[in-house]
Amino acid sequence: MRIPLSTYRLQITAAFDLDAAASVLDYVTELGADWIYLSPLLAAEDGSDHGYDVIDHSGIDAVRGGAEALARLTAAATDAGRGILVDIVPNHMGVATPAGNAWWWDLLRLGGSSRYAEAFDVDWAAGGDRILLPVLGDGADELDRLSVVGDELHYYDNRFPLAPGTADDGADARTVHGRQNYQLVGWRRADAELNYRRFFTVSTLAGLKVETPWVFDESHREILRWVQDGLVQGLRVDHPDGLADPGGYLDRLRDATGGAYVLVEKILEGGEQLPANWATSGTTGYDALADFDRLLVDPAGQGALDALEARLQAETGGQADWPELVHTQKRAIADGSLRAEVERIVRLLPAIKNADDAVAELFACFPVYRSYLPVGAEKLHAAAATAADRRPDLAPVIDALLPMLADPGHPAAVRFQQTSGMVMAKGVEDTCYYRYSRLTSLNEVGADPGEFAVDAAEFHRRQQVRQATFPASMTTLSTHDTKRGEDVRARISVLAEIPAEWENALRALRAAAPLGDAPFENLLWQAIVGAWPASPNRLIAYAEKAAREAGTSTTWTAQNAEFETAMHRLVAATVDNPAVRTTLTAFVDRVRQAGWSNGLSNKLVQLTAPGVPDVYQGSELWEDSLVDPDNRRPVDYGVRRDYLARIAGGWLPPVDETGAAKLLVTTRALRLRREAPERFFRHLPVEALGARAENVIAFDRGDAVTIATRLPLGLAAAGGWNDTTVVLAGHPVIDLLTGARHPGGITPVAALLQRYPVALLVADDGTAPATATATEGAVDAR
Repeated sequence: MRIPLSTYRLQITAAFDLDAAASVLDYVTELGADWIYLSPLLAAEDGSDHGYDVIDHSGIDAVRGGAEALARLTAAATDAGRGILVDIVPNHMGVATPAGNAWWWDLLRLGGSSRYAEAFDVDWAAGGDRILLPVLGDGADELDRLSVVGDELHYYDNRFPLAPGTADDGADARTVHGRQNYQLVGWRRADAELNYRRFFTVSTLAGLKVETPWVFDESHREILRWVQDGLVQGLRVDHPDGLADPGGYLDRLRDATGGAYVLVEKILEGGEQLPANWATSGTTGYDALADFDRLLVDPAGQGALDALEARLQAETGGQADWPELVHTQKRAIADGSLRAEVERIVRLLPAIKNADDAVAELFACFPVYRSYLPVGAEKLHAAAATAADRRPDLAPVIDALLPMLADPGHPAAVRFQQTSGMVMAKGVEDTCYYRYSRLTSLNEVGADPGEFAVDAAEFHRRQQVRQATFPASMTTLSTHDTKRGEDVRARISVLAEIPAEWENALRALRAAAPLGDAPFENLLWQAIVGAWPASPNRLIAYAEKAAREAGTSTTWTAQNAEFETAMHRLVAATVDNPAVRTTLTAFVDRVRQAGWSNGLSNKLVQLTAPGVPDVYQGSELWEDSLVDPDNRRPVDYGVRRDYLARIAGGWLPPVDETGAAKLLVTTRALRLRREAPERFFRHLPVEALGARAENVIAFDRGDAVTIATRLPLGLAAAGGWNDTTVVLAGHPVIDLLTGARHPGGITPVAALLQRYPVALLVADDGTAPATATATEGAVDAR
């Protein structure tokens, strides 16, 4: 197995296709990344920028460049010594446009007799042997808007196939519709009545039964060709939790690829670890992201921010207790938008009365995304105990359910495992994260907002676990899924150092531009502070999505025009209201430098800690994105090339709004990992001594030492580093960021961090990479 030393993620779209990726390969190589990491490449729904709605597994999407463009990119990558990691989507297919998906079209046309009835996860009996398609509007006579056009049934611009012979008698469209293998129903019926498995609550993404051997073969034939022909070297598996048998799938993928490097997009809760028997090198790094962020949060701010959250939630009758909020919202999802999935499990348990209530309560109490029976059975039993404590009336029903839900071979157990992660994702990530506003840098994919901060000792312990268990697992700070870009979070985390100042600023902002939803105002203003200066259009798009996901004052399906108009006024006030502008800019000025310090520390720690670090496209400069699609904006590689060339020529950029200092940190760390990987083989804490030792995070990877700053406002308030030192090896070292040399041993932190809040040290034995030497003259000249 070839394992990358680092990766650089590129979102491949119609506007930035595989040839565009090839055009930046020289830049990525000069930056120091080892592999490029590509978003899904197979043919997707027309206009899809993310590519997760695959409609055809047989080839690379033409708008993304097609097979020839991948061949060109591979040739260029091989010449440059780079590898390629590609995102794949085994769990579902896009069905928004039936005519574009040959498998789905055939299924709709022929129903249960279609070959593809084995491919899609349909409960035929629940729909009266018909697939329910929730596409109709709210009108009472929507079926009157159907028309028969040739061998198709049309509803406005929507096209559906006709079963052979069903329109030969010239019957009206309503009658013809009644003869089909599908039933068009109102879109609102999806949540409670849908009879095919989908991706979360997205009815236009239909679940695949990839555990069926021929479905695996046909949906992976092109993907396996890439690996077998040497076009790509690794695969990233999207959403394995949706599969009936993730472990079995990974075994088959390993066998089919000859043991290629494979990562899984898996969210781990708390101290949860990947199943040890999975054929994977690790996760895509959400678990690492959570650790890095919390290292920069001041634990002393928790009490004040807890109190503020409690007061804000009290204004609207919300919940300030995170575990209770999670339970409430997961239960609401199980009873609401995922009710159809609960009902499908209940149909597999016909002998048990009140099973629906008990299953929904088990989902609400389930502590992780899913189990992988027999692995994780203890999580099911823990959920059962919690559910019985909360609902004693359900205890007998839960006891009756457990033998079946704990049996790996029982279809209800398989279905329960596939669904528990859906409830978690929709209830927590897509609802609670937008309702809980205590410190929103903690509300990130794969993280637990209930965990406020991580001290240095716990951070080191977690890194040592990663090094010992999954050293080739990915680490990341930003992805296409993150709710806020890494530097937005780095700035928001500063609020924990000055909670009283934030409360005062928030009070003034709310008075100047009120919304009437206190927790959401806190969340929104934190996003604005974190991303400032961001354009009104970007902020409005974020505010609309965040508010509708929260669902407290407006929703996707019942938009509150009055509230959303006020929200637009709030965003406009950041530009045209002097009171808002004054308060906002003053607070941003207060936290800007500290946020930059956090951003540099976060980047260096992530790039040098155990695991395979990924750099999300463009995040080598300040990453101020908000939730998707904002984080898929075009990247200006011209600016980045210019900065990188100047850095290669000896420029040591200031820490300012350009973000060039972050690019310096990124390229030095990536180059060291690629050019001297033997320096990274362990994780040992480096001892810090003195009054401000708590402000240092330092570790030794074997022959490379990272020094970074924590809690910069507290450090400044204390008068700086003063007598604080770190204990280095007893030989001279060189800082690869600045070229500065130090004698080693007990070394003042002030000397190490004179220019930047971070340092990357290696032995000054003449073997340091040329990049250090290139900057030495520039440092000496100053």
